[in-house]
Amino acid sequence: MTGLPDRLVEFVTALREHGVPVGPSETVDAAAALRVVGLADRDQLRESLAATLLRRSGERAVFDGVFELYFPAAVGVRQTALDPPPGDDLDAWRDLLVAALAEGRDERLRALAASGVDMLGRFGSGAGGGPMAGWSAYQTLDRLRPESLLARVLAAMRDRAGTEDPLAEEVDRGEAARRVARFRDLVQQEARRRTAELRGRERVSRYGVAPSTDLVGFTTAGRAQLAEMRRTIQPLARKLATRLAARRRRARRGQIDLRRTMRRSLATSGVPVRPAFRRRRQGRPDLVLLCDMSGSVAGFAQFTLLLVQALRDQFSRVRVFAFVGVTDEITHLVEAGEDDPEGLASRIFREATLTWWGTNSDYGNALATFAERWLDAVGPRTSVLILGDGRTNGGDPNLRALRRIADRARHVYWLNPEAEPLWHTGDSAARAYAEVVTMYECRNIRQLSQVITRLLPA
Repeated sequence: MTGLPDRLVEFVTALREHGVPVGPSETVDAAAALRVVGLADRDQLRESLAATLLRRSGERAVFDGVFELYFPAAVGVRQTALDPPPGDDLDAWRDLLVAALAEGRDERLRALAASGVDMLGRFGSGAGGGPMAGWSAYQTLDRLRPESLLARVLAAMRDRAGTEDPLAEEVDRGEAARRVARFRDLVQQEARRRTAELRGRERVSRYGVAPSTDLVGFTTAGRAQLAEMRRTIQPLARKLATRLAARRRRARRGQIDLRRTMRRSLATSGVPVRPAFRRRRQGRPDLVLLCDMSGSVAGFAQFTLLLVQALRDQFSRVRVFAFVGVTDEITHLVEAGEDDPEGLASRIFREATLTWWGTNSDYGNALATFAERWLDAVGPRTSVLILGDGRTNGGDPNLRALRRIADRARHVYWLNPEAEPLWHTGDSAARAYAEVVTMYECRNIRQLSQVITRLLPA
């Protein structure tokens, strides 16, 4: 057990770097659990630490990735049932993989992943002896190509089951795909483990383990990550709506009414036991969204649109406008796109007029178009949200049009998916826009939910 407390502290630190909020009390609980369960049963150790350290279900994927680095199943070359493995004979490797996938036993897949990384994933001189040596999950999977073996795996599974039922075949197809995905995960885990022994756990944890969904950047997210983000919209909207309802209850009573409080105190010998409050007039503002739909910013705009659409009950009216080079209203498209969030962006580009030429954003012309055609959508009860990175591609930022919008609106807030240090680089006019309206950095779901909670009406 020597050094185990230090290892636990390093593990907790790595989780915090990935956005998992682990505090001192959770760390103490984890240490107590570690003392009870020990290291003999690794699965029991994993579940014990997860139960004491995690608060939200979405953090489990990050936890598992970091756990594999700080509490590895082996050190160095793992002895497996494949020793000696079939060398560089790829056909023999694929035959072994088909048999393992058809069998479906996790320990067999784990053994094949370990041997495959060691034999097929090595690169550099000595695979650990030089500065440019290591193990590659990509190289291993590229040589094995497990997705190309699905037909053979299905045939082997049917032979094992001895049935030709079409319904069972469809079920087997989904199970085979799940096993292939599991094998890919095991290969990646093994490559990270071996690389961590060479490069250091902290470095591999920082750059090799994907962050949780709420910390993935909107402008850097891939297609699968954006799909996962879209699946979080409704749960996130429910959480924000509950938080806003509690905030409204607290704010409903307003300031103390001194005259009524003193009158009440007469019944308690002048002691104001029951303060009286002025009642606040409740009202829901209008909301106008102005969204940049160009390039990688489109993913951020689309996600924010769907989130605000889920929170539309918090406003008396919501109108949505989009632009690339010119501005067009897309309120009806957003309302119709609630049942098909993945197709919202393509439907907007297909049915709305967002540009006259090119695909680069033109903030100056877009703001001018909105100010000329739809300025009547903005009034003293209107909150305006502008979604975009503020990169003008060298064009005129048209601060005058933005001031016209700000002068008519109750509030104007700009949500920028770029990091604040980048607001003054290249063709970005974000700093200039931030002098006219309030600008917030919104690079991921966590920042966006915090900003939306702060800005929504109380």
